[in-house]
Amino acid sequence: MRLTIQDLTQTFGTTRVLDKLSLETGSVHALVLVGPSGGGKSTLLRILAGLDTPTSGTVTFDDTVLQPDEASLRLYRRSVGTVFQSYNLFPHLSARENLILPLVHVHGLSREEALSRVEEPLKRFHLYEHASKRPAELSGGQNQRIAILRAIIVKPKRLFLDEPTSALDPEMTAEVLDMIESLKESGTDFVLVTHAMNFARRVADEIAFIGDGKALAHGPANMLFESPENPRVATFFEQVLR
Repeated sequence: MRLTIQDLTQTFGTTRVLDKLSLETGSVHALVLVGPSGGGKSTLLRILAGLDTPTSGTVTFDDTVLQPDEASLRLYRRSVGTVFQSYNLFPHLSARENLILPLVHVHGLSREEALSRVEEPLKRFHLYEHASKRPAELSGGQNQRIAILRAIIVKPKRLFLDEPTSALDPEMTAEVLDMIESLKESGTDFVLVTHAMNFARRVADEIAFIGDGKALAHGPANMLFESPENPRVATFFEQVLR
């Protein structure tokens, strides 16, 4: 995927969360957004995922401009997958039924087609033996992997992940990060917001540092981590990588 952002601004009342943010990537599979809390990462991700419309500015994926009208956004949202910190699984349904539901009711597959589509991914990501369990019977890591699987089972053009491991302990975090890394290896395009710096460095094709509502730095992971030119970015990495 190629992403071009021009002068993206988002305001809520008198608060300017994104301030004429501009960014242009190369052709990448994994773009990772890092930076301080409150810097605008999640707001940017929601706009890229078509969940919010910006106050001004444009977003272009692969030469296609993201249109701000609701009809276009509704169609766009059906073509991508989004995963949040909270799993947003239906608590009364099994893991398997949580996967089948959007395939049938949003994407129009028959139940038989949906069942056929979910079986192989459940096995691939070591979740098949838990498929009949409800979310309350699963660990946090298992629930988050089901949430990611639900996002990719519809075969999206790209995936958006907002801090998918922030509520997990280290062991569960490792499970989810392994799954994301496996998705990249299989060619899935995604934009990821994370505070897991070592993982960001390992998985990213490019990293964008978002702070003060702007893209303060952008480039290959090693370049940003080892020799950032922006003093704010350098200080941030010195603190979080101690």
